[in-house]
Amino acid sequence: MAIKKRYNVGGREIMGEEVEFETERESWNVYILGDGTTLKMKSVAASIVRLDEYGPNGDPIYIANASIVVATDVPENLKRHP
Repeated sequence: MAIKKRYNVGGREIMGEEVEFETERESWNVYILGDGTTLKMKSVAASIVRLDEYGPNGDPIYIANASIVVATDVPENLKRHP
């Protein structure tokens, strides 16, 4: 059973609980930059909290603690070699 605790959200203290989750898919967003670089980014969730607060449609509000992972493929002419 999850333990409820207080979370500071926008300066307000709101009760919530961390929920377990399974990663279904972590897809890359791929961007081709004007200088020829390919930039790939994806978000990786570390934890997810369901708040005791609800949106206008009645759904609970969730907050996520996540990191953004970035990878690049840079053309040789842009690289600086030591």
